[in-house]
Amino acid sequence: MTQQDAGSRFPSVGDGSGMTSDPRFYREELQLTFRNRGMPLEGLRYDATPTGMHYLLIHFDIPEVDLATWNLKVGGLVDRPAALSLDDIKALPARTEVVTMECAGNGRALFSPRSVSQPWLLEAVGTSEWTGTPLKGVLDAAGVGREAVEILFTGSDQGVQGEEVQYYQRSLTIEEANRDEVMLVYEMNGRPLEPQHGYPLRLIVPGWYGMTSVKWLESIEAISEPFNGYQMHSTYRYAQSADDPGEPVDLIRVRALMVPPGIPDFLTRTRLLSPGPVTLTGRAWAGRSGISRVEISADGGENWSDAQLGVQPSRFAWRGWTAQWNAQLNAAGGRYTLMVRATDTEGNRQSVEPEWNIQGMGNNMAHSVDVIVE
Repeated sequence: MTQQDAGSRFPSVGDGSGMTSDPRFYREELQLTFRNRGMPLEGLRYDATPTGMHYLLIHFDIPEVDLATWNLKVGGLVDRPAALSLDDIKALPARTEVVTMECAGNGRALFSPRSVSQPWLLEAVGTSEWTGTPLKGVLDAAGVGREAVEILFTGSDQGVQGEEVQYYQRSLTIEEANRDEVMLVYEMNGRPLEPQHGYPLRLIVPGWYGMTSVKWLESIEAISEPFNGYQMHSTYRYAQSADDPGEPVDLIRVRALMVPPGIPDFLTRTRLLSPGPVTLTGRAWAGRSGISRVEISADGGENWSDAQLGVQPSRFAWRGWTAQWNAQLNAAGGRYTLMVRATDTEGNRQSVEPEWNIQGMGNNMAHSVDVIVE
């Protein structure tokens, strides 16, 4: 199958526009959901998300990797091309960084109309201890040429998207690739990477949305022109229409989430609480910025009060927060909509309403939780 005829062999979903205002989900979206898990919001209790709770997005298939023959190819516009085994990479200087990772499509299913794709609500996030070696050291050893403008990363996962047969590929500018925190990672939470998380080696780019952290890494290539592949220029864009190229998605937008208090209704997940004092808790994060403020509302966003901020375990990890709320019966039958929003150190604050875009990217609207006090 060629790139030109790939799209014609696969049926369109819905009316073929790729958008829907129907609150129901397509079979294809459910199929994606079964493959790609989200973090249960009660996972916000942990400083580092247990590996089995961390969100997961796999564009194509989990590739089969034979470590006996695998190596990382470093080439393109470099003075000293290399093929590095995993042992070679582990012999390089190592570091461990606690990093919060979030999918750029987190919150997509809350848009209307929405893009027909992985239907994330709010669960596409997790924080892990990642261990590996700084990418900068590998690039310095290879000797990146002056004519290079970007570093291209290619994973071994292959599939069809946007009518193209492709390997998953993303690029970074030379400046971004040489940031101290960018790593080639082989351990997650103190253990070797699991197959679904990129075994044996993946890229981690702290502060950026997760699409940048290429998994199952096969090659690193210094290139002389900006990479124009599908995952860079056809998706992960803040676009308002199909014809709008939009701005590229990059750093994670400010967000706070709440551990839903009380106990849930099985189907609707509405929370049931007894009257009295309630401690609300959660996490907030914002790419490369810090969190300066977290606010709580118990009346659907009419009035806000400050939460107390906890310690941030690392520069690129989420920050805990707590707030006290007195749950009481009210004229609405004890029904409340609790909300939380965060402000980062650059002054960016979550909005109550979503900021819509056609691909469903970067929806960081304030988190709301329906509760009944009974």
